Amino acid sequence: MSSEEQPDLRSRLHDVPHKPGVYLMRDRFRRVIYVGKARDLRKRLAQYFTPARSRMADLKTRSLLASVWDFSIHEVRSDAEAVLLEGKLIKEYRPKYNISFRDDKNFLQIKVNLADRFPRFQLVRLRKEDGARYFGPYAHAGAARATLEVLQRKYGIRSCRPRVPTEKDYRHCHDDIIKNCSAPCIGKITPEAYRERVLEACAFLEGKSQDVSEDLETEMRAAAEKLDFEKAAALRDMITALGQTTAPSRRFLRSDVLARVDNSSEDLDALAEVLGLSRPPAIMECFDISNITNTHIVASMVRFKDGVPDRSNYRRYRIRTVEGQDDFASMAEVVRRRYARLLIGAHEVAPEVSEFSQENVRDAVNRLKLPAASRLPDLVVVDGGRGQLSSACAELSRLGLRGQPIIGLAKEREEIYFPGDPQPLRLSHESGALKMLQRIRDEAHRVANGYNRLLMRRRVSESLLDDIEGVSRLRKTALLRVFGSVERLRKADVVAIACVPGVGRKVAENIVTALTAHREQRGTTPA
Repeated sequence: MSSEEQPDLRSRLHDVPHKPGVYLMRDRFRRVIYVGKARDLRKRLAQYFTPARSRMADLKTRSLLASVWDFSIHEVRSDAEAVLLEGKLIKEYRPKYNISFRDDKNFLQIKVNLADRFPRFQLVRLRKEDGARYFGPYAHAGAARATLEVLQRKYGIRSCRPRVPTEKDYRHCHDDIIKNCSAPCIGKITPEAYRERVLEACAFLEGKSQDVSEDLETEMRAAAEKLDFEKAAALRDMITALGQTTAPSRRFLRSDVLARVDNSSEDLDALAEVLGLSRPPAIMECFDISNITNTHIVASMVRFKDGVPDRSNYRRYRIRTVEGQDDFASMAEVVRRRYARLLIGAHEVAPEVSEFSQENVRDAVNRLKLPAASRLPDLVVVDGGRGQLSSACAELSRLGLRGQPIIGLAKEREEIYFPGDPQPLRLSHESGALKMLQRIRDEAHRVANGYNRLLMRRRVSESLLDDIEGVSRLRKTALLRVFGSVERLRKADVVAIACVPGVGRKVAENIVTALTAHREQRGTTPA
């Protein structure tokens, strides 16, 4: 039992702001026993710790207060964010005094798999590691459902269930007839044009486009002027729902929230103990491979410093030497490129490093006075099991980094693999060591998938140039080198485009005509 003096909780109320947020009650063993949310943190906590009010509380609340030793708070920007964070923390800590969220119910999310031939949006409650793109979670289920309905109607996105719909499915569907679908299944729209609509819908869900809301507001005002108040009210509700789902809201990932709520120092100490490290790993680096399709195979490297993300030292890689989807070879390539680069940098600072014959290369590099960004990590984590770990270890050995601490973390059962040991280590899901590894692994996965989606969006956009007469592969490369993207090319006039080496005025006119026609075609999407 802790012998330290209990904090004066009533006096601490003066430091609590009148802002929305989440509070955590802890017992004398520092265990979280209750998680709650509030629109006004100070008023809510005052209800617990003001004697006159606490005496009027029910039996459950009085039992809770008898166990509370300390509390902590986490401010958010809105009540909706408080709901999301409260649910996430209850699922993480499973406090004994919480009832809501103790089942595994999750908030609704909107999912779209851009790898499908004709992607569709759907509502789901569980986020899977399936390469799909997820928006949310949304605290308001009704708003999420209304938003999905509006997007399908505005952009003509299919709602049918088959992964690749055909003409047979079309015979049983009425969405095209009522102008709610662009009917890609029967070729009324090309796969490229359909994908462009899906990406526009994604941009709206990210809050990067207001076209849908503006169109609905125009329609609502027109209905009001015609005294069609029932339709105007329905449109008003739609606009409200869209505002709730597209308002800027943090997603409360492990890397962003739990790293601040949990004690990272204690988690690092626990990690050092279970891995047998001589000291807590102040610098950790984690690698993840993302190969949603064969078109773009990418990797991420994220770095944590003292248990929290060091985003300025994140790295993204496009895999260059691997044919097809080969996670083992891709992991070998990215590990080789990362640490070969660090060793080259160390050699530039101290050329004598390469001349060591008795000293381990890692020890030699660590003795140098290198900037933090150039230091070798205290621990390397690869996302994967024995195969990915073996590939990474082989590359480290070739580079002379045989003493580099490294582990593999397999997703399915959260098993920890060690070099040369066929038996994995399984930790309790309540273990701070495992939570630390999950945080860095999840962050690496987020960065890798985000990079893959970015490249896919660029490729879809750039593919518009392939259909324009006179635009060869070399001219396309030259245009993108000068303008950077198709969006910037859209804004250029014929004279500016014709100035690009190898293009000429006739091809420039073809480009402007084609891109203008494509923009007008998107503008005629049924509302």
